[in-house]
Amino acid sequence: MAAFFNKITGGSSGRGDDHPEKSKEQSLTTILSTHEDRTELLLLVTNCMGLMRRQILDIFDPDKNQESWTRPLSASSAIGHDAGQHGPNKPDRPHVEQTEEQRKKAYDRRVTELSSAKMTEMSNAALAHFDSWSDKVVQRLGEVVNQHQDDTSQAAAERPQEQGQSQKVTKELEDAESDHALRQLYPPQATPLLNLPQEQRVLILHSLLLLLLSLETYTAESRVLLLRITSSLSLPMRLLAEDESHVAEGLLESAKQQMNADEETKKHAEDNAHSRKWKVGLGAAAGAVLIGVTGGLAAPLLAAGVGSIMGGIGLGATATAGYLGALAGSAPLVGALFGAYGGRMTGRAIDEYAREVDDFAFVPLHKHHFQKPKEIMHSKSTKENARHLRVAIGISGYLTDESEVVKPWQVIGTSIEGFALRWEVKALLKLGNALTAYIRSYAWGWAKKEVISRTIFAAFFSALSMPYGITKIAKVVDNPWSVATARSEKAGRVLAQALIDKVQGERPVTLLGYSLGARLIYSCLDELANRKAFGLIESVVIAGAAAPADAVLWRRLRAVVSGRLINVYSSNDYLLGFLYRTSSLQYGVAGLQAIEDVPGIENVDASDLIDGHTQYRLMIGRILGKVGLEDIDASEEEEQMKELQIVQKKDEEEREKSEQEEKLQET
Repeated sequence: MAAFFNKITGGSSGRGDDHPEKSKEQSLTTILSTHEDRTELLLLVTNCMGLMRRQILDIFDPDKNQESWTRPLSASSAIGHDAGQHGPNKPDRPHVEQTEEQRKKAYDRRVTELSSAKMTEMSNAALAHFDSWSDKVVQRLGEVVNQHQDDTSQAAAERPQEQGQSQKVTKELEDAESDHALRQLYPPQATPLLNLPQEQRVLILHSLLLLLLSLETYTAESRVLLLRITSSLSLPMRLLAEDESHVAEGLLESAKQQMNADEETKKHAEDNAHSRKWKVGLGAAAGAVLIGVTGGLAAPLLAAGVGSIMGGIGLGATATAGYLGALAGSAPLVGALFGAYGGRMTGRAIDEYAREVDDFAFVPLHKHHFQKPKEIMHSKSTKENARHLRVAIGISGYLTDESEVVKPWQVIGTSIEGFALRWEVKALLKLGNALTAYIRSYAWGWAKKEVISRTIFAAFFSALSMPYGITKIAKVVDNPWSVATARSEKAGRVLAQALIDKVQGERPVTLLGYSLGARLIYSCLDELANRKAFGLIESVVIAGAAAPADAVLWRRLRAVVSGRLINVYSSNDYLLGFLYRTSSLQYGVAGLQAIEDVPGIENVDASDLIDGHTQYRLMIGRILGKVGLEDIDASEEEEQMKELQIVQKKDEEEREKSEQEEKLQET
């Protein structure tokens, strides 16, 4: 750690942050006026980075076998309320004691598995990526905090006059539940910076955001680092999201103001963007949202312009522009950050996948996408018409109506750029209709009773031990399930390729999915792991996942997720067990049980709320809210719960009707 810290304090690079005018405005120099303050900031950042690196090491450490954890999902179990009882290393379920021989065998197995060439290569690649990113952060931060003493002294003398520029935390940004969740997930690191006034701590966080953006990419690691800093500075979680929104708005507004390319050049760029659309509909999904960037031919942004626009956040214009570096003066870089140049797939991806994936596209959850560049240039920025520094992609796993591609994910709020992934709609509709018909049938009611009556749930999965009556009706859902499962795996690989190709820009992505949508995410993470593609995924939530619970597989997948990886399951999901019965069950099913022995995985037991696989699509809001995920719209969550009650009532009525018809036929 000492060597790591010395790397930061190695001196100033003269990158433009020593501008004499900067001492007259609010900046890190005025906030951290003493050498001790600057040292404490550097220590805080390096400590947080050390924890992040330790997390990677733990994934591949055979001694770390009990750090995945489980908690129930019930009315009172939001992470903000019960994380102290059900936090890491404190499983909700009683721990089954192993004998010394069993523990030794399990340890020897982990040693063998984690020492394989594949796992060693994965570990080395993950650490190399992290170290490369942290070195860049260290160098950039060191450039800023190591100022000439004369500038520091002058800035300190003028600091009292500048306090009025600082941003204060308003009450609407404070949320007891989400803030408690933040501190449970990322425990605060001890720092004397807590003694600084809140306004100064806000500006420290804001400055770090700009400095990370100056690396010309906003990686998942950068976002997780800021969450840890937010926790340690005792600031609200929503403050960071609000700050990200203001910065995104400032970058885009400044870009629009500075664009002066002629109409012919703009039209040429639009034509090029249109021609890049690939044949399965993904293409320039983000390219259609061009902020007016004209392929590098536009006039560069003026640093003072972007600085002035965002100066109201608290820092002065010169400091803002200086911290952003080249990003403050380049429209193409701003465009690339938000995905303006990522809207194309490689030829290899088209040839390999497009023949097998007939339907694949990002569908925006809000209004800001698919406007023409000219419309973006002249549109007013609102919460529903805004770009953001983060992306969320919701993935449905079966459909009873085409609108359900988007509908479950409307709970995603406007503080993040939300998309629904449209994939293989015809196959998912066939599956959804088959599932609905099946669960409403008398046959499933009888089959479910048979399952519940068995003392060993695993016996249910054996096709050979299934009663003839159940296997006879299985063909109703088996074929559409098999078809959709195979296509989810291919679509997952296409999604991974899209993220690698930066279709969504240089921004961290959160993936959310249920049923086969969760299986698609599993396939996507597996492909990212195979490709050693780190820094793309911030967080993942899978619910009712039709995927194996193999610990070795999930250790690899965990390595490509920088933030949270949450597995929501229900042991009462008999339909998933029935559908999955012909698959390999050696390692279990993630949607039916906890993924054990994987450091950093959060297992959420939803058995008290989920007693049927088809409920997931109408429980997404409740699930995401209870696991403490950011950016959830509470009003949409309530609408989902109302619809769930209606659907459950209809299912019961149809089941009773089917039972009556069956009895009439028997008589």
